[in-house]
Amino acid sequence: MTDDKKPYDVLVVGAGYAGLTAAYELIKAGRTVLLLEARDRVGGRVHTQRFDDGSYVDLGGAWVGPTQDRLYALARAFGVDTFPTYDTGKSTQYFRGRVKRYKGLIPPLPLFSLLSLDAAIRRINKLSKTVDLAEPWNTPNARQLDTLTLADWMNGQMSYETARQFFTIAVGAIWAADPADFSLLHALFYTRSGRDLDTLMNVKNGAQAERFVGGAQTIADRMAATFADRIVFNAPVRTITQTDAQVEVTTDTTAYTASRVIVAIPPALQADIRFEPALPPHRQKLMTQLPMGAVWKCYAIYDRPFWRDQGLNGLAATPDGPITVTFDNSPRDGSQGILMGFVLGSKARDFSRLSDNERRASALQSFATFFGPEAARPRRYLDHSFLNEAWSKGCYAAVPQPGFWTSAGPALRQPVGRIHWAGTETSDVWNGYIEGAVRSGERVAREVTG
Repeated sequence: MTDDKKPYDVLVVGAGYAGLTAAYELIKAGRTVLLLEARDRVGGRVHTQRFDDGSYVDLGGAWVGPTQDRLYALARAFGVDTFPTYDTGKSTQYFRGRVKRYKGLIPPLPLFSLLSLDAAIRRINKLSKTVDLAEPWNTPNARQLDTLTLADWMNGQMSYETARQFFTIAVGAIWAADPADFSLLHALFYTRSGRDLDTLMNVKNGAQAERFVGGAQTIADRMAATFADRIVFNAPVRTITQTDAQVEVTTDTTAYTASRVIVAIPPALQADIRFEPALPPHRQKLMTQLPMGAVWKCYAIYDRPFWRDQGLNGLAATPDGPITVTFDNSPRDGSQGILMGFVLGSKARDFSRLSDNERRASALQSFATFFGPEAARPRRYLDHSFLNEAWSKGCYAAVPQPGFWTSAGPALRQPVGRIHWAGTETSDVWNGYIEGAVRSGERVAREVTG
């Protein structure tokens, strides 16, 4: 191992949007910074796959919407345009062996199931307004809310199975997890963090409102280009050692020293780093209570978006999976047709057990069920899951186990000596989204320079 004798003001671990933003802000503030990234690219859980014909798909984070102001500001700063997600026409529902087309936001469910579903959404929105975003553990009745899972709450609030099934579709699409995986408190916190459930679920005026021309990684690429000489790739951090005077960060080949270090990777990956001295018990506990969400993105690329000819918007939902939600992910000019389907939560883990050919066949069968036999014959198919990536272990974000917020939550953003924490999981606004990652990078930069 070699020593980089140059002392830095700040070392940043992880070149996702949180780490990039932190480094960018610190460099603007005149600090000497080095960013260490385990992968051979920037972007983290935002990864744009580009093809020779100029087309692209976002394998990770992809969308931006109203109130995601910091991400919009970065897009403007780096000359990246956005365009509306296509949602013109009717949506599709597959339920109990029947395909139905419908307009608007409300699926064609039996009346009482529909009323139950609507009441549950309104109730979650109302309860979320009681959450203390900055300190969720100080929310009224926090311990009770953190013990009760979202599934427990659903079973108590929604007497109709059909309503629970379609609420579960929304839960999977928003959290990449099942309702039994996390607490009601986290559901309420996350809902308020992104305004309300309507915003999190919707395309128009919602979290899926727009996409980025060239893909969501484009901003990250252009930001990184402004300080490319301060980024080291293929450099997973193995050890972080701190003393009263400095912090030392070691990779497989080099040791670096700095006044402070920002760790901007998911908590599940932080647990793989050896900290000397050991982190406080509450911080160690935190890293074991934040497993990652589970999702596959399945893409089928066609010569044209043929479903639009049928007056369909490419949006589909079913409780009968494996793909439970789809979107039209075609380029802005509609020069190709691209369908994207989500496999989520426990279904994503089951999907991971299939071979490449089995996953393809299963996904294309889902697309064909929604949109007809032409959907089974794409020009290209690909799928991707961050579950299989060592430097993510899942996506979209960490899903706190029940009890996390009231037992370990206060440690989430609290520095440990010279070690500071960033990442979308640490954001109180748009937690779990690219916007949350950007905000966390800005917050930790202020923390280090303050």
